[in-house]
Amino acid sequence: RQKKLEQMMEEEGLKDEEKRLRRSAHAQKETEFLRLKRTRLGLEDFESLKVIGRGAFGEVRLVQKKDTGHVYAMKILRKADMLEKEQVGHIRAERDILVEADSLWVVKMFYSFQDKLNLYLIMEFLPGGDMMTLLMKKDTLTEEETQFYIAETVLAIDSIHQLGFIHRDIKPDNLLLDSKGHVKLSDFGLCTGLKKAHRTEFYRNLNHSLPSDFTFQNMNSKRKAETWKRNRRQLAFSTVGTPDYIAPEVFMQTGYNKLCDWWSLGVIMYEMLIGYPPFCSETPQETYKKVMNWKETLTFPPEVPISDKAKDLILRFCCEWEHRIGASGVEEIKSNPFFEGVDWEHIRERPAAISIEIKSIDDTSNFDEFPESDILKPTVATSNHPETDYKNKDWVFINYTYKRFEGLTARGAIPSYMKAGK
Repeated sequence: RQKKLEQMMEEEGLKDEEKRLRRSAHAQKETEFLRLKRTRLGLEDFESLKVIGRGAFGEVRLVQKKDTGHVYAMKILRKADMLEKEQVGHIRAERDILVEADSLWVVKMFYSFQDKLNLYLIMEFLPGGDMMTLLMKKDTLTEEETQFYIAETVLAIDSIHQLGFIHRDIKPDNLLLDSKGHVKLSDFGLCTGLKKAHRTEFYRNLNHSLPSDFTFQNMNSKRKAETWKRNRRQLAFSTVGTPDYIAPEVFMQTGYNKLCDWWSLGVIMYEMLIGYPPFCSETPQETYKKVMNWKETLTFPPEVPISDKAKDLILRFCCEWEHRIGASGVEEIKSNPFFEGVDWEHIRERPAAISIEIKSIDDTSNFDEFPESDILKPTVATSNHPETDYKNKDWVFINYTYKRFEGLTARGAIPSYMKAGK
Protein backbone atom coordinates (compact mmCIF):
# COMPACT_ATOMS: atom_id res chain seq x y z
CA ARG A 1 0.00 0.00 0.00
CA GLN A 2 2.90 2.34 0.78
CA LYS A 3 4.49 1.55 -2.59
CA LYS A 4 1.18 2.21 -4.34
CA LEU A 5 0.88 5.57 -2.55
CA GLU A 6 4.41 6.62 -3.54
CA GLN A 7 3.75 5.65 -7.16
CA MET A 8 0.48 7.58 -7.21
CA MET A 9 2.11 10.71 -5.74
CA GLU A 10 4.85 10.56 -8.38
CA GLU A 11 2.26 10.29 -11.14
CA GLU A 12 0.38 13.29 -9.72
CA GLY A 13 3.60 15.33 -9.48
CA LEU A 14 2.97 16.44 -5.88
CA LYS A 15 5.26 18.86 -4.07
CA ASP A 16 7.30 17.70 -1.05
CA GLU A 17 4.92 19.27 1.50
CA GLU A 18 1.87 17.68 -0.14
CA LYS A 19 3.68 14.33 -0.15
CA ARG A 20 4.50 14.69 3.55
CA LEU A 21 0.84 15.34 4.40
CA ARG A 22 -0.28 12.37 2.30
CA ARG A 23 2.27 10.08 3.98
CA SER A 24 1.18 11.27 7.41
CA ALA A 25 -2.50 10.62 6.64
CA HIS A 26 -1.60 7.20 5.23
CA ALA A 27 0.42 6.28 8.33
CA GLN A 28 -2.55 7.25 10.51
CA LYS A 29 -4.83 5.03 8.42
CA GLU A 30 -2.36 2.14 8.66
CA THR A 31 -2.31 2.46 12.45
CA GLU A 32 -6.11 2.51 12.57
CA PHE A 33 -6.26 -0.46 10.20
CA LEU A 34 -3.98 -2.55 12.43
CA ARG A 35 -6.05 -1.64 15.48
CA LEU A 36 -9.36 -2.39 13.80
CA LYS A 37 -8.03 -5.57 12.21
CA ARG A 38 -7.50 -6.97 15.69
CA THR A 39 -11.06 -6.02 16.62
CA ARG A 40 -13.59 -8.81 16.20
CA LEU A 41 -16.31 -7.63 13.84
CA GLY A 42 -19.83 -8.88 14.45
CA LEU A 43 -23.49 -8.38 13.73
CA GLU A 44 -23.76 -5.94 16.64
CA ASP A 45 -21.51 -3.49 14.74
CA PHE A 46 -24.22 -2.96 12.11
CA GLU A 47 -27.74 -1.63 12.23
CA SER A 48 -30.17 -3.34 9.88
CA LEU A 49 -32.22 -0.82 7.89
CA LYS A 50 -34.16 -2.89 5.36
CA VAL A 51 -34.33 -6.23 3.52
CA ILE A 52 -33.46 -5.51 -0.14
CA GLY A 53 -33.09 -9.03 -1.54
CA ARG A 54 -34.02 -12.62 -0.83
CA GLY A 55 -32.89 -15.83 -2.49
CA ALA A 56 -32.87 -19.57 -2.01
CA PHE A 57 -30.03 -19.60 0.53
CA GLY A 58 -30.38 -16.33 2.40
CA GLU A 59 -31.08 -12.64 2.05
CA VAL A 60 -29.49 -9.23 1.52
CA ARG A 61 -30.06 -6.31 3.89
CA LEU A 62 -29.20 -2.65 3.75
CA VAL A 63 -27.16 -2.00 6.89
CA GLN A 64 -25.28 0.89 8.46
CA LYS A 65 -22.00 0.48 10.33
CA LYS A 66 -22.58 2.14 13.67
CA ASP A 67 -19.15 3.70 14.22
CA THR A 68 -18.56 5.20 10.76
CA GLY A 69 -22.03 5.81 9.32
CA HIS A 70 -21.15 3.80 6.21
CA VAL A 71 -24.03 2.11 4.41
CA TYR A 72 -23.50 -1.42 3.05
CA ALA A 73 -25.35 -4.38 1.58
CA MET A 74 -25.10 -7.32 4.00
CA LYS A 75 -25.45 -10.75 2.41
CA ILE A 76 -26.58 -13.27 5.04
CA LEU A 77 -26.29 -17.01 4.39
CA ARG A 78 -27.47 -19.73 6.77
CA LYS A 79 -24.71 -22.21 7.63
CA ALA A 80 -27.24 -25.03 8.02
CA ASP A 81 -28.57 -24.42 4.50
CA MET A 82 -25.05 -24.23 3.09
CA LEU A 83 -24.18 -27.59 4.65
CA GLU A 84 -27.47 -29.29 3.81
CA LYS A 85 -27.50 -28.17 0.17
CA GLU A 86 -23.73 -28.64 -0.29
CA GLN A 87 -23.09 -24.97 -1.06
CA VAL A 88 -20.01 -24.53 1.15
CA GLY A 89 -17.60 -24.68 -1.80
CA HIS A 90 -19.63 -22.13 -3.74
CA ILE A 91 -19.80 -19.55 -0.95
CA ARG A 92 -16.09 -20.05 -0.21
CA ALA A 93 -15.35 -19.43 -3.90
CA GLU A 94 -17.39 -16.23 -3.84
CA ARG A 95 -15.62 -14.94 -0.74
CA ASP A 96 -12.16 -15.74 -2.16
CA ILE A 97 -12.87 -14.09 -5.51
CA LEU A 98 -14.26 -10.94 -3.91
CA VAL A 99 -11.10 -10.70 -1.80
CA GLU A 100 -8.88 -11.03 -4.88
CA ALA A 101 -10.88 -8.87 -7.29
CA ASP A 102 -10.21 -5.15 -7.01
CA SER A 103 -11.98 -3.75 -10.04
CA LEU A 104 -14.48 -1.03 -10.90
CA TRP A 105 -16.46 -3.76 -12.68
CA VAL A 106 -16.87 -6.04 -9.66
CA VAL A 107 -18.96 -5.35 -6.56
CA LYS A 108 -16.56 -4.67 -3.70
CA MET A 109 -16.54 -6.70 -0.50
CA PHE A 110 -15.33 -4.89 2.62
CA TYR A 111 -15.74 -7.51 5.35
CA SER A 112 -16.75 -11.09 5.85
CA PHE A 113 -17.42 -12.72 9.20
CA GLN A 114 -19.56 -15.40 10.79
CA ASP A 115 -21.42 -16.38 13.92
CA LYS A 116 -22.92 -19.68 15.09
CA LEU A 117 -25.85 -19.48 12.65
CA ASN A 118 -24.80 -17.49 9.60
CA LEU A 119 -22.09 -16.30 7.23
CA TYR A 120 -22.00 -12.56 6.48
CA LEU A 121 -20.59 -10.73 3.45
CA ILE A 122 -20.49 -6.94 3.82
CA MET A 123 -20.57 -5.51 0.31
CA GLU A 124 -20.76 -2.06 -1.21
CA PHE A 125 -24.39 -0.99 -1.56
CA LEU A 126 -25.32 -0.32 -5.19
CA PRO A 127 -28.56 1.70 -5.11
CA GLY A 128 -29.38 1.22 -8.81
CA GLY A 129 -30.77 -2.27 -8.20
CA ASP A 130 -30.12 -5.02 -10.75
CA MET A 131 -30.64 -5.65 -14.46
CA MET A 132 -33.42 -8.15 -13.79
CA THR A 133 -35.49 -5.45 -12.07
CA LEU A 134 -34.73 -2.95 -14.85
CA LEU A 135 -35.81 -5.42 -17.54
CA MET A 136 -39.00 -6.23 -15.63
CA LYS A 137 -39.89 -2.53 -15.54
CA LYS A 138 -39.42 -2.11 -19.29
CA ASP A 139 -40.87 -4.13 -22.16
CA THR A 140 -37.62 -4.02 -24.13
CA LEU A 141 -34.51 -1.87 -24.35
CA THR A 142 -33.56 0.14 -27.42
CA GLU A 143 -30.51 -0.96 -29.40
CA GLU A 144 -28.62 2.07 -28.09
CA GLU A 145 -29.42 1.12 -24.47
CA THR A 146 -28.59 -2.52 -25.18
CA GLN A 147 -25.28 -1.53 -26.76
CA PHE A 148 -24.32 0.38 -23.60
CA TYR A 149 -25.19 -2.38 -21.10
CA ILE A 150 -23.74 -5.21 -23.18
CA ALA A 151 -20.53 -3.21 -23.76
CA GLU A 152 -20.11 -2.57 -20.02
CA THR A 153 -20.82 -6.22 -19.25
CA VAL A 154 -18.19 -7.26 -21.82
CA LEU A 155 -15.61 -5.23 -19.86
CA ALA A 156 -16.89 -6.61 -16.54
CA ILE A 157 -16.67 -10.23 -17.69
CA ASP A 158 -13.24 -9.63 -19.22
CA SER A 159 -12.00 -8.19 -15.90
CA ILE A 160 -12.68 -11.49 -14.09
CA HIS A 161 -11.37 -13.55 -17.00
CA GLN A 162 -8.09 -11.63 -16.67
CA LEU A 163 -7.92 -12.80 -13.05
CA GLY A 164 -8.23 -16.37 -14.28
CA PHE A 165 -11.85 -16.89 -13.23
CA ILE A 166 -14.91 -18.10 -15.13
CA HIS A 167 -18.17 -16.70 -13.72
CA ARG A 168 -20.50 -19.45 -15.04
CA ASP A 169 -23.62 -17.71 -13.74
CA ILE A 170 -23.92 -14.53 -15.81
CA LYS A 171 -27.59 -13.47 -15.76
CA PRO A 172 -29.52 -10.20 -15.27
CA ASP A 173 -29.87 -10.85 -11.51
CA ASN A 174 -26.08 -10.70 -11.17
CA LEU A 175 -25.59 -7.44 -13.08
CA LEU A 176 -25.92 -4.73 -10.44
CA LEU A 177 -26.22 -1.01 -11.17
CA ASP A 178 -24.40 1.67 -9.19
CA SER A 179 -25.73 5.12 -8.29
CA LYS A 180 -24.97 6.40 -11.79
CA GLY A 181 -26.43 3.40 -13.61
CA HIS A 182 -23.17 1.63 -14.48
CA VAL A 183 -22.78 -2.16 -14.36
CA LYS A 184 -20.97 -4.20 -11.70
CA LEU A 185 -20.76 -7.99 -11.55
CA SER A 186 -21.87 -9.87 -8.45
CA ASP A 187 -22.65 -13.38 -7.17
CA PHE A 188 -19.51 -15.42 -7.74
CA GLY A 189 -20.75 -18.60 -6.05
CA LEU A 190 -20.24 -20.72 -9.16
CA CYS A 191 -16.88 -19.21 -10.09
CA THR A 192 -13.64 -21.13 -10.74
CA GLY A 193 -13.92 -24.76 -11.82
CA LEU A 194 -16.45 -25.83 -9.22
CA LYS A 195 -18.98 -28.33 -10.50
CA LYS A 196 -22.64 -28.05 -9.74
CA ALA A 197 -23.55 -31.52 -10.90
CA HIS A 198 -26.73 -31.80 -8.85
CA ARG A 199 -28.19 -28.83 -10.74
CA THR A 200 -27.39 -30.34 -14.13
CA GLU A 201 -28.77 -33.72 -13.08
CA PHE A 202 -31.98 -32.03 -11.94
CA TYR A 203 -32.51 -30.47 -15.35
CA ARG A 204 -31.66 -33.72 -17.11
CA ASN A 205 -34.13 -35.73 -15.05
CA LEU A 206 -37.03 -35.16 -17.39
CA ASN A 207 -39.19 -37.76 -15.61
CA HIS A 208 -39.77 -35.14 -12.91
CA SER A 209 -40.76 -32.41 -15.33
CA LEU A 210 -44.28 -31.12 -15.34
CA PRO A 211 -46.33 -31.52 -18.51
CA SER A 212 -45.37 -28.61 -20.74
CA ASP A 213 -48.14 -26.23 -21.74
CA PHE A 214 -47.56 -26.04 -25.47
CA THR A 215 -49.79 -22.96 -25.77
CA PHE A 216 -46.69 -21.11 -24.50
CA GLN A 217 -45.04 -21.97 -27.80
CA ASN A 218 -47.85 -20.33 -29.77
CA MET A 219 -47.97 -17.05 -27.85
CA ASN A 220 -46.98 -13.88 -29.65
CA SER A 221 -43.88 -12.12 -28.36
CA LYS A 222 -45.87 -9.62 -26.25
CA ARG A 223 -47.76 -12.33 -24.33
CA LYS A 224 -44.62 -14.43 -24.05
CA ALA A 225 -42.75 -11.47 -22.51
CA GLU A 226 -45.62 -10.86 -20.05
CA THR A 227 -45.65 -14.53 -19.01
CA TRP A 228 -41.87 -14.57 -18.60
CA LYS A 229 -41.87 -11.43 -16.45
CA ARG A 230 -44.71 -12.78 -14.30
CA ASN A 231 -42.72 -15.93 -13.46
CA ARG A 232 -39.24 -14.39 -13.42
CA ARG A 233 -39.13 -13.29 -9.80
CA GLN A 234 -40.22 -16.71 -8.57
CA LEU A 235 -37.41 -18.33 -10.58
CA ALA A 236 -34.87 -16.03 -8.92
CA PHE A 237 -35.94 -17.28 -5.47
CA SER A 238 -35.89 -20.96 -6.43
CA THR A 239 -33.10 -23.27 -5.25
CA VAL A 240 -33.06 -24.70 -8.76
CA GLY A 241 -32.98 -21.33 -10.49
CA THR A 242 -33.30 -21.09 -14.23
CA PRO A 243 -31.10 -22.71 -16.88
CA ASP A 244 -32.03 -19.99 -19.41
CA TYR A 245 -28.61 -18.32 -19.38
CA ILE A 246 -26.34 -21.37 -19.03
CA ALA A 247 -24.24 -22.47 -22.01
CA PRO A 248 -24.92 -25.99 -23.33
CA GLU A 249 -21.31 -27.13 -22.85
CA VAL A 250 -21.62 -26.43 -19.09
CA PHE A 251 -24.51 -28.90 -18.90
CA MET A 252 -22.59 -31.53 -20.84
CA GLN A 253 -19.81 -31.52 -18.23
CA THR A 254 -17.29 -32.76 -20.78
CA GLY A 255 -15.27 -29.60 -20.30
CA TYR A 256 -15.82 -25.92 -20.90
CA ASN A 257 -13.86 -22.69 -20.69
CA LYS A 258 -14.42 -18.97 -20.17
CA LEU A 259 -16.32 -18.76 -23.46
CA CYS A 260 -19.40 -20.06 -21.60
CA ASP A 261 -19.76 -16.55 -20.12
CA TRP A 262 -20.09 -15.03 -23.60
CA TRP A 263 -22.96 -17.40 -24.42
CA SER A 264 -24.77 -16.11 -21.32
CA LEU A 265 -24.21 -12.53 -22.47
CA GLY A 266 -25.77 -13.36 -25.84
CA VAL A 267 -28.89 -14.68 -24.07
CA ILE A 268 -29.12 -11.47 -22.01
CA MET A 269 -28.73 -9.35 -25.15
CA TYR A 270 -31.60 -11.28 -26.79
CA GLU A 271 -33.77 -10.70 -23.70
CA MET A 272 -33.01 -6.96 -23.69
CA LEU A 273 -34.11 -6.56 -27.32
CA ILE A 274 -36.94 -9.14 -27.55
CA GLY A 275 -38.41 -8.99 -24.02
CA TYR A 276 -37.71 -12.57 -22.91
CA PRO A 277 -34.77 -15.00 -23.25
CA PRO A 278 -34.65 -17.29 -26.32
CA PHE A 279 -35.15 -20.60 -24.52
CA CYS A 280 -37.80 -19.66 -21.93
CA SER A 281 -40.37 -22.40 -21.34
CA GLU A 282 -43.01 -23.54 -18.88
CA THR A 283 -40.54 -25.56 -16.80
CA PRO A 284 -36.77 -25.55 -16.17
CA GLN A 285 -36.60 -29.02 -17.75
CA GLU A 286 -38.21 -27.77 -20.96
CA THR A 287 -35.80 -24.84 -20.98
CA TYR A 288 -32.89 -27.25 -20.55
CA LYS A 289 -34.09 -29.27 -23.57
CA LYS A 290 -34.33 -26.08 -25.64
CA VAL A 291 -30.82 -24.95 -24.65
CA MET A 292 -29.38 -28.34 -25.60
CA ASN A 293 -31.28 -28.20 -28.90
CA TRP A 294 -30.35 -24.54 -29.54
CA LYS A 295 -29.71 -24.99 -33.27
CA GLU A 296 -33.45 -25.49 -33.78
CA THR A 297 -34.85 -23.42 -30.90
CA LEU A 298 -32.83 -20.19 -31.17
CA THR A 299 -35.16 -18.14 -33.38
CA PHE A 300 -36.19 -14.49 -33.63
CA PRO A 301 -39.89 -13.49 -33.59
CA PRO A 302 -40.71 -11.67 -36.85
CA GLU A 303 -42.98 -9.17 -35.06
CA VAL A 304 -40.06 -7.73 -33.03
CA PRO A 305 -37.75 -5.84 -35.40
CA ILE A 306 -34.05 -5.83 -34.52
CA SER A 307 -31.09 -4.84 -36.68
CA ASP A 308 -28.97 -7.33 -38.60
CA LYS A 309 -25.94 -6.18 -36.56
CA ALA A 310 -27.69 -7.06 -33.28
CA LYS A 311 -28.97 -10.40 -34.58
CA ASP A 312 -25.52 -11.30 -35.91
CA LEU A 313 -23.82 -10.57 -32.58
CA ILE A 314 -26.37 -12.65 -30.64
CA LEU A 315 -25.77 -15.58 -33.02
CA ARG A 316 -22.01 -15.16 -32.64
CA PHE A 317 -22.38 -15.32 -28.84
CA CYS A 318 -24.84 -18.23 -28.91
CA CYS A 319 -23.13 -20.84 -31.07
CA GLU A 320 -20.68 -23.75 -30.72
CA TRP A 321 -17.98 -22.69 -28.28
CA GLU A 322 -15.20 -23.33 -30.82
CA HIS A 323 -16.67 -20.69 -33.16
CA ARG A 324 -17.92 -18.29 -30.47
CA ILE A 325 -16.92 -14.65 -30.61
CA GLY A 326 -14.30 -13.94 -27.97
CA ALA A 327 -12.41 -17.18 -28.65
CA SER A 328 -9.44 -15.14 -29.89
CA GLY A 329 -9.76 -12.54 -27.12
CA VAL A 330 -12.00 -9.70 -25.98
CA GLU A 331 -10.79 -7.39 -28.78
CA GLU A 332 -12.70 -9.59 -31.22
CA ILE A 333 -15.91 -8.71 -29.37
CA LYS A 334 -15.09 -5.02 -28.99
CA SER A 335 -14.46 -4.65 -32.72
CA ASN A 336 -17.84 -6.16 -33.68
CA PRO A 337 -19.95 -3.75 -35.83
CA PHE A 338 -22.74 -3.71 -33.20
CA PHE A 339 -20.40 -1.76 -30.88
CA GLU A 340 -19.56 0.91 -33.44
CA GLY A 341 -19.14 4.27 -31.69
CA VAL A 342 -18.54 2.82 -28.20
CA ASP A 343 -15.82 4.68 -26.27
CA TRP A 344 -14.41 1.62 -24.51
CA GLU A 345 -11.74 3.58 -22.62
CA HIS A 346 -14.15 6.07 -21.03
CA ILE A 347 -17.51 4.27 -21.03
CA ARG A 348 -17.73 4.24 -17.24
CA GLU A 349 -17.16 8.00 -17.11
CA ARG A 350 -19.96 8.69 -19.62
CA PRO A 351 -23.62 9.04 -18.59
CA ALA A 352 -25.39 5.67 -18.40
CA ALA A 353 -27.94 4.77 -21.08
CA ILE A 354 -30.71 4.91 -18.48
CA SER A 355 -30.19 7.38 -15.65
CA ILE A 356 -30.78 6.24 -12.09
CA GLU A 357 -32.54 8.61 -9.72
CA ILE A 358 -31.00 8.37 -6.25
CA LYS A 359 -32.35 10.62 -3.50
CA SER A 360 -29.93 9.56 -0.73
CA ILE A 361 -27.11 7.11 -0.02
CA ASP A 362 -29.62 4.67 1.50
CA ASP A 363 -32.27 5.02 -1.23
CA THR A 364 -33.88 1.60 -1.86
CA SER A 365 -36.50 2.70 -4.40
CA ASN A 366 -34.89 0.52 -7.10
CA PHE A 367 -35.41 -2.64 -5.03
CA ASP A 368 -38.50 -4.75 -4.41
CA GLU A 369 -40.28 -4.70 -1.06
CA PHE A 370 -39.59 -7.73 1.14
CA PRO A 371 -41.22 -8.62 4.46
CA GLU A 372 -38.90 -8.87 7.46
CA SER A 373 -37.69 -12.40 8.25
CA ASP A 374 -36.15 -14.26 11.17
CA ILE A 375 -32.97 -15.30 9.39
CA LEU A 376 -30.90 -14.09 12.34
CA LYS A 377 -32.72 -16.46 14.71
CA PRO A 378 -32.33 -20.26 14.97
CA THR A 379 -34.79 -22.24 12.85
CA VAL A 380 -36.39 -25.58 13.66
CA ALA A 381 -33.84 -27.18 11.33
CA THR A 382 -30.83 -25.71 13.14
CA SER A 383 -32.42 -26.34 16.54
CA ASN A 384 -32.81 -30.03 15.67
CA HIS A 385 -29.12 -30.39 14.89
CA PRO A 386 -27.32 -31.69 17.97
CA GLU A 387 -24.84 -29.09 19.22
CA THR A 388 -21.90 -31.48 18.86
CA ASP A 389 -22.88 -32.40 15.30
CA TYR A 390 -23.10 -28.74 14.34
CA LYS A 391 -19.70 -27.94 15.86
CA ASN A 392 -18.14 -30.92 14.10
CA LYS A 393 -19.16 -29.47 10.74
CA ASP A 394 -18.31 -25.85 11.58
CA TRP A 395 -14.63 -26.37 10.69
CA VAL A 396 -15.49 -25.99 7.00
CA PHE A 397 -16.05 -22.26 7.61
CA ILE A 398 -12.59 -21.64 9.12
CA ASN A 399 -10.72 -18.56 7.78
CA TYR A 400 -13.90 -17.03 6.40
CA THR A 401 -13.25 -13.66 8.09
CA TYR A 402 -11.85 -10.79 5.99
CA LYS A 403 -11.39 -7.02 6.37
CA ARG A 404 -10.51 -4.62 3.56
CA PHE A 405 -8.09 -1.75 4.30
CA GLU A 406 -10.16 1.11 2.84
CA GLY A 407 -13.33 -0.29 4.35
CA LEU A 408 -11.90 -0.04 7.85
CA THR A 409 -10.28 3.36 7.54
CA ALA A 410 -12.77 5.40 5.50
CA ARG A 411 -15.65 7.27 7.02
CA GLY A 412 -18.97 7.62 5.32
CA ALA A 413 -21.81 10.08 5.05
CA ILE A 414 -24.71 9.76 7.45
CA PRO A 415 -27.74 7.99 5.95
CA SER A 416 -30.89 10.00 5.36
CA TYR A 417 -32.89 8.11 7.97
CA MET A 418 -30.45 9.33 10.65
CA LYS A 419 -30.56 12.91 9.38
CA ALA A 420 -34.32 12.82 9.60
CA GLY A 421 -34.03 11.80 13.22
CA LYS A 422 -35.81 8.51 12.70
